[in-house]
Amino acid sequence: MDFIESLIMNCSYKHFFSLKFIFFSGAAGHRIEYILSEEVRQAGYEIEPDELASLARAHDMMGLESNGGAEGLAGKVLVSLDQGVKTSEVHLRQSIYGLNQYVEKPSETFWMFIWEALQDLTLIILMVCAAVSMGVGIATEGWPKGMYDGLGIVLSIFLIVMVTATSDYKQSLQFKDLDKEKKNIIVQVTRDGFRQKVSIYDLVVGDIVHLSIGDQVPADGVFLSGHSLSIDESSLSGESEPVKINKKRPFLLSGTKVQDGSGKMLVTSVGMRTEWGRLMVTLSEGGEDETPLQVKLNGVATIIGKIGLAFAVMTFFVLMGRFLVQKALNGNITNWSFNDGVIILNYFAIAVTIIVVAVPEGLPLAVTLSLAFAMKKLMNSKALVRHLSACETMGSASCICTDKTGTLTTNHMSIFQNTGSEVVKGKDGKVSVLGTPTETAILEFGLHLGGESSHYKESEIVKIEPFNSVKKKMSVLVSLPSGGFRAFCKGASEIVLGLCDRFVKANGESVSLSAEQRQSITDVINGFACEALRTLCIAFKDIENISKDDDIPDSNYTLITVIGIKDPVRPGVKDAVRTCLAAGITVRMVTGDNINTAKAIAKECGILTDDGLAIEGPDFRNKSPQEMQQLIPKLQVMARSLPLDKHTLVSQLRNTFKEVVAVTGDGTNDAPALHEADIGLAMGIAGTEVAKENADVIIMDDNFSTIVNVARWGRSVYINIQKFVQFQLTVNIVALMINFVSACISGSAPLTAVQLLWVNMIMDTLGALALATEAPTDGLMKRPPVGRSANFITRTMWRNIIGQSIYQLAVLLVFTFRGKQLLKLTGSDAAKTLDTFIFNAFVFCQIFNEVNSRDMEKINVFQDMFSNWIFITIVVSSVTFQAIMVELLCTFAGTVPLRWELWLLSVLIGSFSLIISALLKCIPVEPTKRSAIAKHPDGYEPLPSGPDQA
Repeated sequence: MDFIESLIMNCSYKHFFSLKFIFFSGAAGHRIEYILSEEVRQAGYEIEPDELASLARAHDMMGLESNGGAEGLAGKVLVSLDQGVKTSEVHLRQSIYGLNQYVEKPSETFWMFIWEALQDLTLIILMVCAAVSMGVGIATEGWPKGMYDGLGIVLSIFLIVMVTATSDYKQSLQFKDLDKEKKNIIVQVTRDGFRQKVSIYDLVVGDIVHLSIGDQVPADGVFLSGHSLSIDESSLSGESEPVKINKKRPFLLSGTKVQDGSGKMLVTSVGMRTEWGRLMVTLSEGGEDETPLQVKLNGVATIIGKIGLAFAVMTFFVLMGRFLVQKALNGNITNWSFNDGVIILNYFAIAVTIIVVAVPEGLPLAVTLSLAFAMKKLMNSKALVRHLSACETMGSASCICTDKTGTLTTNHMSIFQNTGSEVVKGKDGKVSVLGTPTETAILEFGLHLGGESSHYKESEIVKIEPFNSVKKKMSVLVSLPSGGFRAFCKGASEIVLGLCDRFVKANGESVSLSAEQRQSITDVINGFACEALRTLCIAFKDIENISKDDDIPDSNYTLITVIGIKDPVRPGVKDAVRTCLAAGITVRMVTGDNINTAKAIAKECGILTDDGLAIEGPDFRNKSPQEMQQLIPKLQVMARSLPLDKHTLVSQLRNTFKEVVAVTGDGTNDAPALHEADIGLAMGIAGTEVAKENADVIIMDDNFSTIVNVARWGRSVYINIQKFVQFQLTVNIVALMINFVSACISGSAPLTAVQLLWVNMIMDTLGALALATEAPTDGLMKRPPVGRSANFITRTMWRNIIGQSIYQLAVLLVFTFRGKQLLKLTGSDAAKTLDTFIFNAFVFCQIFNEVNSRDMEKINVFQDMFSNWIFITIVVSSVTFQAIMVELLCTFAGTVPLRWELWLLSVLIGSFSLIISALLKCIPVEPTKRSAIAKHPDGYEPLPSGPDQA
């Protein structure tokens, strides 16, 4: 019974390709016979694309053997396992065996975006009102005069829909391009006899792909050679246990991850013929979730919408009440005409339009516009944003935990049996070294000393134990030409030195390692480290007999050398760190290097200060939670750390200290910390695909300065949305109040439905586009980060909103009730002229307030304004179309042409808001220093300002 249960358990591999494997293995007679097509035969290949693809997909070991194994398959697809695919054959292979691309969900067309924009309930109600208005108007006033009011509303709706749809469509195209860039993985292949890098999209059947730890398997294929290759197939099978890949189990599947080891594979199928491609057919790409800021602003929009609805209902009932009272006083309460119906319909249209104006659908649009704009700019600055929310979250980052190698330093290291790099000859005949920077530096040093790369082929690699972040070393076992074996070990200097009991003298003689000599070597290691050099030890051990299944020994090694590798600090890093400190962002270095090396680099970068703390990972992880709580605020450098130490540090900073934490990572083991952090930053050059997949932002140039640029743009996104919210709430308050107060007192609304719709477009779409695309300023990095629980609408914003609203309402209401006398308007069109003037002045108030909103605190709002062509274009377009509305579209807009004096007065009333803004900014509203310290969510003191600014 136990045997049967064990057998069942061993056969419970979840994915269906395992079932295919059993089927094909157990019933070879039922294997599908493929007939070679004429197209394949003419191309010279000897195997059908579907047959080749089925081998890996079905784990068909019998089919692989019947085709002569990996070597036989290589022959049938006309590729040399040494030389790889010829570049000249790539297009032919793509035409026969397919492209390495998946079928994507079709993009929405422009007409779909128009249709979605038309689904807005308030716009639908307005369209019904417009249709009824045209019908009643034509019946009462005849053609074409009777249709002008309704047609004006229709044209306004059409304009709003077109602008909204165009904006959304352009964003969708931009996000699609970014998504394609996100999936563009660079893989290493052998082609034309040379090892080179190609895009995953250019991979073809027959390519020889080099895989290493953390890589994503880019296509289906079969194993050629490698060591300790372990694959995580959980993305396909759901099984968490890694699969050991070797000659007995040679199949690799696209989309899986290399968890350990290294190897080479022959690509047998690409694109839609892979298992991953077939799976993608059944899935549609999910859209981005709403960002935290969008969720927060949706709540604000709902509240404002409800207030607008209340005002709309009150305005309608006030207008209707006055209308009915007037009819009753005139004795016409029982006499109703078409004109009465048109008046009531207009009242209803005004009420619905107030809702349209009040509902700030521009808030989510502004967030998306700002994020999309920032993502595009960051892409040009070597930062690929994978998740929208990372942009805004990075603006609130109060701590950055960064790696040292490659991020703060150049990762170009300068100082033989090896596995991490390879000496290759390029097409130009020059010898170059491909591989990890550390391995490359060691090989280059060996070549510089006169070593021959041909020695590499004299010994056969028997076993490799790859570098492990826990052991801090890697080992390789080789067979010697003279017989026996030799184990080589390299890694962290103090770790490898601890494994050694002998060392090689200058004359090549191996002698015992005394305590004094061990101390002397330790002093050399510390001396190198204090000079900011990365230190490594290389050792060997001769072994007579060992099995492939045995572990490589961990003792009695002979020390060959101590190496100090110079990895220079990147240009600009010191300035970038200084910028972070000035912005209230703490920078902490977390590295696996020697503590003396880490401290030297940290001091050079400006990270480690006199009162800062540097600690080693083992010491950190042995601290109690109470001790951690005391040391973390002072912690600036953690050396010899494990990925778990980084994860613990991030968790403590987020949960105990309530900081917004950004973390950099490049290795597979960094994935948990990247996932735990508020913002995960993966390195684009040194980073593995596993790290990139768990990150929010990929730093394409691995440069710390780029990380600071992401923070700058993140802050810009946040403050740009604040600017827009300040602008929109001011328009909302004024538009609602002026129509409501006017309706209560005079029984009519000075702003018609068409005019309100035009204001709505200025306020929502155009306002969002103008203010959400402002570039970041230097001042953004001279203020503290926004806390987790900080209010989005600040006291400064309320001061500006209330001040501007009071000014605009006061001026416009004075002209509403005393305008004819003040402007000396007479004649039959005096009322129409006054309403047009009020509409014109109202629009110019918003245009100038848009300029005011460029900076919520500084008086000079014109700084860099003329370098922002989007903002200038929108302001000029708004003014131009306003002139067209007033002077040329009178019939549709319900306006009359204005004299130049009234135009000038409208502009002066609007421009006076600049003076009001300057006066308002002189009123202090932010809390005093003492209360700020008490109320700041993170408990930090605000940064000092003025000449002594941090």
